[in-house]
Amino acid sequence: MFNSLDLEGSPRDTRVVVAMSGGVDSSVTAALLKAEGFDVIGVTLQLYDNGAASHRKGACCAGQDVYDARTVAERIGIPHYVLDYESRFKEAVIDRFAESYVAGETPVPCIECNQSIKFRDLLTTARELGAKVLATGHYVASRPLPGGGRALYRAREEERDQSYFLFATTREQLEVLRFPLGDKTKAQTRELARRFGLAVADKHDSQDICFVPSGRYTEVIERLKPGAAEPGDIVDLEGRVLGRHSGIIHFTVGQRRGLGIAAGHPLYVVRLDASSRRVLVGPREALRTSRMRLREVNWLGGDSIEHALCVGWHEVFVKVRSTRPPQPAWLSRGAHGVEVDLLDGEDGVSPGQACVFYDAAEGQARVLGGGFIQSAVAATHVPLMRDVRVASGAERI
Repeated sequence: MFNSLDLEGSPRDTRVVVAMSGGVDSSVTAALLKAEGFDVIGVTLQLYDNGAASHRKGACCAGQDVYDARTVAERIGIPHYVLDYESRFKEAVIDRFAESYVAGETPVPCIECNQSIKFRDLLTTARELGAKVLATGHYVASRPLPGGGRALYRAREEERDQSYFLFATTREQLEVLRFPLGDKTKAQTRELARRFGLAVADKHDSQDICFVPSGRYTEVIERLKPGAAEPGDIVDLEGRVLGRHSGIIHFTVGQRRGLGIAAGHPLYVVRLDASSRRVLVGPREALRTSRMRLREVNWLGGDSIEHALCVGWHEVFVKVRSTRPPQPAWLSRGAHGVEVDLLDGEDGVSPGQACVFYDAAEGQARVLGGGFIQSAVAATHVPLMRDVRVASGAERI
């Protein structure tokens, strides 16, 4: 007989470690599992020096959050441990974040944190504590597949879906991860917190870049990478110098304000060239991207990605930003790895961001995987994929 976590045995004989950040979502996750009778252990990770962030609204994993997690654990009657992961977090997340920005990319540190800290290091700790699964408060769903294994799906509430940040989760990790809030709304979660009498019921959600206490990420980068903010030229698409800048780390692709140059029409950051320290600017239409080359691709669909691409193209729906809806695209194997052709194009695509694959555009679509954007090609330089398919006679697979 299977329990609510899809495991054999009664809840009281099933130990579960819950990653407790001190927020309402992970707190309710722990309370729900405890109420069902599971043997729950709460673990909070000390990820960075919280001195500057402990009193900042929306700061995740800081001093107040540790206190809140401990208070919730006492309230629901479970053991609670605080683990010092500062050195691991700095190496795997903060340092890589800084290196990515210096390289002219726009990194997504939450993905790296989930991939390297929570779903690798913490998962190892959970096993050492004798747990059968690690549960988190993420808004994403995990369900067993008919033929064995598990699959990842978008959350019920589209506005809360966090699948974009979890695309790098491996098949092996999915076997021992559970997300009890995937089929709930945020309103339902807060109501459950009130029913359980949790003090964090109305606590604000944490911000994405939790380790930037001031909200100014360039300060973190300059502290970690002295000399990273080297000046350079701002040039147009023809290479004409329009002005100077104080470092490419102050710019992101798609940025319009704060360029420090005067022009007779709106200009946007189109590309950042780290090797020459140049910021390339152009009109809005120059931001349109149709093709991307990916690195570090993780495939969660059926079979393998090699099998999926064996015919040449594979139809998917992709998100290139967490706040954008999935749009139709085609995956293919290019000369330098997996490529994505966007049928409708996308503005402001930057290297370092994630491109996540789904099997549908709406609802609780299955996550097929994803990768990090290595490079992007302007829409004006790429033929429409639908035209290429018609010309070659390729069939949909």
